[in-house]
This record gives sequence, structure tokens and C-alpha cells, in this order.
Amino acid sequence: MIRKLLRKVFRRAASPINTEPALVPVTQHGIRREQISPAARKVCTVLQESGHKAFVVGGAVRDLLVGHPPKDYDVATSATPEDVRALFRRSRIIGRRFKIVHVMSGPETIEVSTFRASQSAEDTETDEHGRVLRDNVYGSQAEDATRRDFTVNALYYDPTTEHILDYHHGVADLKQKTLRIIGDPRARYREDPVRMLRGVRLGAKLGLALDPAARNPIREMAELLENVPAARLFDEMLKLLFSGYAVRCLKQLREEGLHHGLLPLLDVILEQPMGERFVWLSLENTDERVRADKPVSPGFLFATLLWHEVLANWETRRKDGEHTQPALFAAMDEVLDRQAGKLAITKRIVGDIKEIWALQPRFEKCTGKAPYRLIEQPRYRAAWDFLRLRAQSGEIDAALPDWWDRFAHAGHDAREALLAETPTAGESAERKRRRRRRKPSAATTEATASSNAS
Repeated sequence: MIRKLLRKVFRRAASPINTEPALVPVTQHGIRREQISPAARKVCTVLQESGHKAFVVGGAVRDLLVGHPPKDYDVATSATPEDVRALFRRSRIIGRRFKIVHVMSGPETIEVSTFRASQSAEDTETDEHGRVLRDNVYGSQAEDATRRDFTVNALYYDPTTEHILDYHHGVADLKQKTLRIIGDPRARYREDPVRMLRGVRLGAKLGLALDPAARNPIREMAELLENVPAARLFDEMLKLLFSGYAVRCLKQLREEGLHHGLLPLLDVILEQPMGERFVWLSLENTDERVRADKPVSPGFLFATLLWHEVLANWETRRKDGEHTQPALFAAMDEVLDRQAGKLAITKRIVGDIKEIWALQPRFEKCTGKAPYRLIEQPRYRAAWDFLRLRAQSGEIDAALPDWWDRFAHAGHDAREALLAETPTAGESAERKRRRRRRKPSAATTEATASSNAS
């Protein structure tokens, strides 16, 4: 009874569904079938030859229209998940909120979804805030287009005819550099609060201005993100941070008031002058690597985002008398445990983060066999990149990463010469700390006592 009442309260007003899409020919949009992934073309062909409708849909079509190489391909079809599964040997049905099929073809995975029915279907299950929990009701292509979030994502490309079916003027919105939501923005954000983050990410990536009707409710509805499962929020954060436009995205998140609760420690980090420079340097470096199609590491990026919180905790513990390495590990655990309550960082990524942090004190030891052991560590390169970033932000002397760079690339004789050089500033500071902590020996104490007596 309560669920039905809430559904009536939060259900968006039914808007007329545009059943006649604009048919955009290849002479106008310019996307040739050869530009589509062979795996996606094959999936569409097999489905169409079996009597089903099938189109490349969403982000891939949008990105091709603006000249961005698509990262992946989605296919929308009239076939049910069970129909799709029966047609492709290397496929599997996944998803609880809405069933989809992953079709594997060589190294590619094509995500195939069935046309969804209008949101007003009685079978739709929502929580007390109106967020859709489960929705496996299938419908027509026109209904499916209405269910999509933004007009630029409601574009269907047919590899056979090379036509784009445009139900909500998405092609025109791309030309006008406008990001417009389909339907009532408040209702759509309530159904899925992650759409607010997605709007910011797409706007930054594609250089689109968020339509005022879609932008205005965001600040007051930002608290709905607290009801999103941590794992899903983490996935969306990865997409945002590795979009190649993370700097622009985070600045926009600040303007829209969406950064609160997204990374609970981010505000604290950005309020520190040194921490803020460190974070922006890291994000700029990540953006450059993504746009250059170089590999990026979630562990490295999250290590930089949380480092200054760890650093402050570590310094407090050392001032309280804890030894350097145990104090660092305790600080790492405390910060990550606090973060885990909101952001579901996977165990693998947590392991990468800890390895990068744990190697930082070892860079201060530039004598003996320690440097040889350190450069053999599997995470040495990532840890050294992290060290260099610390120097660029002004946290440490640039001489330290420079010394390690020369040592790592030098031959045996050159390394021995480097070990004989004056220790770096960081290593000297560590030696001074050890000397201050070192207790006088018994012989020294006796000698001092005798001297005082005489």
C-alpha cells in the first residue's frame, strides 16, 4: 500500500511519446558503417537476420558525431535477453535493476539491451525516494528512446541502412552545444540520481552547456546521491576521473554543489593550499595521459586524492612518538577505512594505493643497499611518479626524485658514484630525526658523568 502511494507521488507526469523519429541520412550525419566496431556490426546483423530490430545506440553514436573515438559500443534491440543469449554462444545475461546481455567477440564486449517500456509501468520497483530499483518491463523503440537520460544519448544508428533514428532532436542539440534531459528533470534525477553526475561529465567531455531546466534542480537534489549504492557511485567516479576531462568535471562539480559526499575527504584536501596544488597536478597529468591514449591507474589517482589526508595523520602520529613506518601504515588504514563508508574502492585498488604510499619513506634512504632493493620493487615506477608529483607541488625538494631518476637509469659504476654523493635533502632530514631519537649508550653516559665529576 505504501509503495503504491509513493509511486503515485513520485511518478513523473506522462509525456506524449514521439513515435515518429526524424530519419537522418548518412549524407547529413556522415557516419559510415566502416567506422562502427566490427563486433557491434556483427551483433546488429545477426539480430536483424533473426527478425529483430537492432541498432547501435547511445554514447558511441554521440561520440562519432562529435569526432570522439568511442570507448565501447552498446546495442539496443527488440529481442529479449533470452533471445539474445540463444543467438550468441559467447554471451551472458547480467544485471538486477535491468537485465542486459554481454556478447563477447574477440577482445570486445558488446552490451545488448532490450527496448524498455515507459517508466509509468506498474511493474517498476522504486525506493522511498523514487529511485528505480528493478525494471524489467520491455516496450517499443519509441518508449526506449523516452527512457534514455539525455537527448544526445537517444540516437539509434542502423549499420545496415546507415540511418540515424532521432526521437528527441539529439542531433540538433549536439550542433547547438546543448545538453538537454528527456522529460521532467526533477523526476528523472529522482529515478536515478547518478544522472546529475553524468550530466556534468558529458557536458565537460563534449563541451556542451547543460540546459537551464536540467541544471537548476541539481543543487537542491544533490542529497539524493546519498541513496546511491557505493559500488555504483564508485563506477561513476571512475568514468568521471578517467574521462580525460577530470579537471573540468571537478570544477563543474564544485559549481553545482555535487562534490560534497562524492569524495568525503575531497573538500578537506582542496582547502589545503599544498594539497590543492597536488590534486590538480595529478588530475591534469591523468587527463593528458587519457587523451594521449596512455595507460592510467585508478590506484595511483586515488592515492594522490587522499595523500594529504594521510600525510596530516602520519605527521600527527610521528609527533606523538610513533615510529615512521608503523605510523604511516596506521594513518593509511584510518584514512581508507573512513573513505570506505561512502566510496566502494575495490580491494585490488586499495592494495595499489597502499603500495604506492608505503614506498614513499623508502625514497629517503639513499645509501647502502636500500636503493638497489627499492628499484627492484614492482611498484617502483608508480611510486617514483608519485614522488615526482610531491616535488612538483612543493611538498619535498626536487633533488630527491632527480637523484632517484639518475640512479635508476645509471650503470653500476655511476650508481656507486651517486651513493657516494652528499645525501639528498630528504635523506638528511631523516638522518637528523634518527639522531634526535637515538638514546646515548651506557659508555657515553659514564664518560659524561666522570667528566662532570672531575
